[in-house]
Amino acid sequence: MVFVDSYPKTSKLVRSEFLVSFVALGIGALFGVIQALHRTGVFRGFVSSADYYTILTGHGVLLALVFTTFFIAGLFAWAVANSLERELPQRISWSAFWIMLTGTVLAAVSIIGGIVGSPTILGHDLEADVLFTFYAPMKAHPAFYIGAALIIVGSWVAGLAYFKSLWDWRSENPDERIPLQTFMVLTTMLMWYVSTIGVAVEVVAFLIPWSLGLIQNVDPLLTRTLFWYFGHPVVYFWLMPAYLVWYTILPKLAGGRLFSDPLARVVFVAFLLLSTPVGFHHQYTDPGIPSGYKFIAMTNTMFLLLPSLLTAFTVVASVEHGARQRGAKGYLSWLRNLPWGKPAFAGCMLAGLMFAAGGFSGMINAGMNINYLIHNTIWVPGHFHLTVGTAFALTAMAISYWLVPQITGKKLRQRSIAVLQPYVWFVGMAVMSNAMHRAGLAGIPRRTAEPTYDEFAFEGVAGTVGEMRIQIAIGGFLLFVGAAMFLIVMADTLLARRGGTLSVNGNIPEPLSGADHSPRILDNYKLWTAIALLLIVIAYGPPLASMVADGLFAPGSPPIPV
Repeated sequence: MVFVDSYPKTSKLVRSEFLVSFVALGIGALFGVIQALHRTGVFRGFVSSADYYTILTGHGVLLALVFTTFFIAGLFAWAVANSLERELPQRISWSAFWIMLTGTVLAAVSIIGGIVGSPTILGHDLEADVLFTFYAPMKAHPAFYIGAALIIVGSWVAGLAYFKSLWDWRSENPDERIPLQTFMVLTTMLMWYVSTIGVAVEVVAFLIPWSLGLIQNVDPLLTRTLFWYFGHPVVYFWLMPAYLVWYTILPKLAGGRLFSDPLARVVFVAFLLLSTPVGFHHQYTDPGIPSGYKFIAMTNTMFLLLPSLLTAFTVVASVEHGARQRGAKGYLSWLRNLPWGKPAFAGCMLAGLMFAAGGFSGMINAGMNINYLIHNTIWVPGHFHLTVGTAFALTAMAISYWLVPQITGKKLRQRSIAVLQPYVWFVGMAVMSNAMHRAGLAGIPRRTAEPTYDEFAFEGVAGTVGEMRIQIAIGGFLLFVGAAMFLIVMADTLLARRGGTLSVNGNIPEPLSGADHSPRILDNYKLWTAIALLLIVIAYGPPLASMVADGLFAPGSPPIPV
């Protein structure tokens, strides 16, 4: 039976969450192509350089916070209902949805306020050109911070619905292992609860009172540290749902079965333990943080390569198994037997391939000495677009081609566009991100509206600066086209009438090595969460104690803009 018929209430929830995420994707993609054309100097007529930063903030917030969070909420709702075979608690789930939507509206209105002249609302200019990395001394309207806080709080409430579903299921199945998809969802949410403590304290205790004028000063180093406590593990909040898709759905799309359920559980536990105590690698150039703790962060970050490498092995082995079930032979020729013409499969595979490149550039970011070569250059957003911009975003779009028919009961429309779309996105990202990485090696800075600095000429390590600008502009345009193609397919599918028999279903084949082959201690959430908290105390405790030793708000800094 189709998912929408078995779980109509959860299907309606997933459709609503996907709809918000798709709208955010469309607006964020539009902002993205505007800034790509403006920054490269190809076309600077859409916005002024002053408004560029508002557009940049909107691009980052709508895509990195809103598109991701709503899509993940929908995907997780489907995964929990599908694997536990029950509807999600509706009151909790819809409360989470409306809290997140209210937060999104507040944040979006405050960002757009900067484009329409920054009208005064509640005694403050309505603007929020503080970028996605919103820490002091850059200051936004209180509505922006309240909105961001509500998005986080809403995601916490959504997590409660998943845990309640497990507790209800556990009362009926006391001796059963937690189904893999639900295990992945709950492990991700535990990591999310732990890692969002930092940004919650930053926003609620410091930025909201500061923006309201209740306190005059905040400590920029402390708020930066609290942000990056959250700012790196949020990457895994985006990636772990992609991993859920790659582990549990991609093998099925390839015609095979997951190679190892136990290995998948080990990977998710490793992410829970190691994702948070790594944030100082974003602050290598910050004074006031002892080098020893930056070294600890670098070491932890390198350890995080292990679960990603395990994932590469397990997922590729599972996909190869699928190809060989379809008659493939040879060491590499099995790749030709994979269903590259299916948009869901092709998109997930291309996303994983691009993520491998992002992993290598991430090793440069994490290296304590070599990081200084590319710190605060355009290399960093080049890396970021490979991870969240492709590993997550392309996986989300690709799996929508498979999932949306199941939550609507409608066949996928505009199939020829859907087949082509992952390749357009892949080519666009390859063109744009490679130019960004090379420009970063030349020292070209990030977060600036200007393609050049007066009286300074950058020299490209490979290629010319002019060629890199053209590639960034072309790549950004192709990505906008790819997003538009996806939205056309989704809009036509969602608006179509239901009819006919679907060719897809949510039945997940049993892994080659099942949960019974792994120790039950892997399902002990209390143990892993306690160890994760202990590692965080070791990594962050002494530096944070040193920062607040001279007072919570000292040394204070005036806000920007003054």
